Amino acid sequence: MNFPNLLLIKSALRVLFVMVFFPLPTVQAQYTASEEYQIIGYEEPALENPATRLGNKLKSGEVSLEYREQRGYLDDLLARLGITPSSQLLVFSPTSLQHKLISPEKPRAVYFNDDTYIGFVQNSNIIEVTTIDEKQGIVFYTFDNTEGTDKYFERASQTCLVCHDTQGTMGGGVPMLMALSSLYSKGNVPLENFSGIGNINDTSPIDIRWGGWYVSGEHGSQKHLGNILLEGYEDVARVEEHRRGNIKDLNAAGLVDTSPYPSTGSDIVALMILEHQLTVQNQITYIKFKAPAVLKRRGLEDYSAVERWQELPQRARDVLPRMLGKLVESLLFIDAAPLEDSFQGNEDYARWFQAQGPADAQGRSLRQLELNTRLFTYPVSYLLYSEDFNSLPGYARDYVHARLAAYLEGRERYPGRQPFSDREREQALEILLATLPGFADYTGLDSAPEPVSNRPFFY
Repeated sequence: MNFPNLLLIKSALRVLFVMVFFPLPTVQAQYTASEEYQIIGYEEPALENPATRLGNKLKSGEVSLEYREQRGYLDDLLARLGITPSSQLLVFSPTSLQHKLISPEKPRAVYFNDDTYIGFVQNSNIIEVTTIDEKQGIVFYTFDNTEGTDKYFERASQTCLVCHDTQGTMGGGVPMLMALSSLYSKGNVPLENFSGIGNINDTSPIDIRWGGWYVSGEHGSQKHLGNILLEGYEDVARVEEHRRGNIKDLNAAGLVDTSPYPSTGSDIVALMILEHQLTVQNQITYIKFKAPAVLKRRGLEDYSAVERWQELPQRARDVLPRMLGKLVESLLFIDAAPLEDSFQGNEDYARWFQAQGPADAQGRSLRQLELNTRLFTYPVSYLLYSEDFNSLPGYARDYVHARLAAYLEGRERYPGRQPFSDREREQALEILLATLPGFADYTGLDSAPEPVSNRPFFY
C-alpha cells in the first residue's frame, strides 16, 4: 500500500483552500499562542473589521438578512459585506473539520473581496468568515446559518489557529491565510502535495497550482492541476493524462452541479488574484505581529509609534528590513510566475474587480488585468490602498513607500525578477501620484532604505 509523504500529511492537517477552516460547533481544541499574540492583544475583541461592524448593525436592528432555502443567509451576507458572487471558487478538498460535508459532488465554496473571505458548505449550520482587522490582522469567525438566529458572528480563534498559525499546532507563530495544492483520489484521499511546507503564491508555477480545486475559464496551452480526481496513488505519475483545462462550464463538463451555489463557476482569474492577495495579507499580518515583538525583545518598544523609518534607532533598522522587504517584493510581484498563454475568466468578476478603483484621470488603475503574460498590467499591487496596509506602523509604511518609489523611478532594480518595462513602471508611478495622497513625498529622492537580499519569510 502506498502512503503520502510527510509533507502531504502535514498539509492535510491544515486547510487546502484560502479560507480558514471552521470547526463544527461541538469540536473543542487547545491552542498555545506565542508572545506576539499577547503583544498585539489578539484575545481582545476585534473591533475594526467588516464582520464586527456588520454584526453590530444586525444586533441593533439597523440592518437585517433574509433567510433563503438551500443557502440560508449566504446571499444577503455576501451583499452586506460587498462581496460579489462571481468571485466564487469551489474546492473539494475534505481537509477541514467539516470534512464529512465536503466531497467532489458537494465542494466548499469561497467568496472574497479585498478584506473578507466567506466559506459556504452545503448542509452546514455555519458560514465561515475570515476578515482583516486593522489592529489584529487576520481574524476568524463563524456565522450561525440557522433561520432566525441571533448569534451572528462568533470569534473562532482557538480552533482555527490550530491550523492557521504559521507554526501549526505547536503555536508560536502568527495567524495566516492558506491556499494549498494537492492531488486527490476520487474517494477524496490526498495523494501528492505540491505546496511544500508553505502556501501557493505568486511565484508558484501555474502547472502545480489548484490541485483539489475546480477551475473554470480559458488558459490556452497553460497547464494546471485543477479539476483532477485520480483513481489512486499509482496515477500520480501519469498526471499529465488526467489534466482537465479550458473548461468554461463545470456543469456541462460533468464535473459538479453548481445549482446549489449563487454562481456557476470556479474562476481561474479569481484564483490567481486570491493567491496574490493572500501573500500580501499574510506578510502584513506577519509585520503587525512580529515588528512590535522584535522591538520589545531589543528594548526598543518605545519606538513602536515612530512614523518615519529614519527616526528608528540603527538597531531596529538593522533587523526590520528582512520582513518589510518581503512585503515590498510581494507588492511588486517580484519573481511572479509568468503566464504561458492568454487567460480569460468570468467576465462579471473581472469587470467587478477592475471597477473597484481608484483610477487616475485617464481611467488607469492598479487593478487593470493583463492576462496574456502576467496577471496585472502595472507593477504595483492594488493592496497598497488597503486599510490593512494603512494600519501598519508608520515607520513600516514609510519604508515600503520609499522602496516602491525608488523602484518606479528606476533607482532600485530587480534584474530578471520582474517582466515590466520602464514605461509600465512610469505609468504605475503616474497612477500612484494621482491616487495615493502623500506618495509624491517619496519621489525625486537621492536614496531609499537599503534592501536586504535573501530575506526569509519567518523569523
